[in-house]
This record gives sequence, C-alpha cells and structure tokens, in this order.
Amino acid sequence: MEYIYAALLLHKAGKAIKEDDVKAVLTAAGIAVDESRVKALVAALEGIDIEDAISKAAVAPVAAAAPVAAAAPAAAAEAAAEEPEEDKKEEEESGMAGLGALFG
Repeated sequence: MEYIYAALLLHKAGKAIKEDDVKAVLTAAGIAVDESRVKALVAALEGIDIEDAISKAAVAPVAAAAPVAAAAPAAAAEAAAEEPEEDKKEEEESGMAGLGALFG
C-alpha cells in the first residue's frame, strides 16, 4: 500500500513516477524498499492516466455502497425481532465461555 501512496504523492507533486523517485519517497518515510515491488509498480503505472483512475475509483464505491448500507439496519432489526429470549441468553453464555477460554 505504501508503494501506491508514494506514487500518488509523486503524482500530486507533479513529478514523474520513476523508480528512483519512488525509492526516495519510501526511504524518506522510513520504509525498507523492495526493488522488485518498485519496478512492478512503475511498470504497472506506465501509460495509466492516474487522474482518470482516481476519478473512477472515487465514484464507483459510493454508488454501490448506498443501497447496501440502507438495507443492513432493516435486516438487523428483523433478525433481532425474530430471536426469542432463550436464544439470546444461550448466545451470551456461549460467547462468555469463549472469552474465558482466551484468558485461561
């Protein structure tokens, strides 16, 4: 992930994304540089319009996430209404037993 951040930082600064520049950013951040990852990143970004990729990435998840987020609370409310009291007690007890096993 830090390799992509380095490339984005260079892009934002208006500099070309070259191996030496990516290495310099990572080194300045105190990150051990893996030469093969740097080469792979630079090769993968060659010919890519980063601004276009950012704009597409920023728009797509927002549109897809909205319906899912709205449906989740309704599904949780239905599930909670259907569970009888006994199931909740058993679930709590089994959860506590599991926690006890973690701490001996």
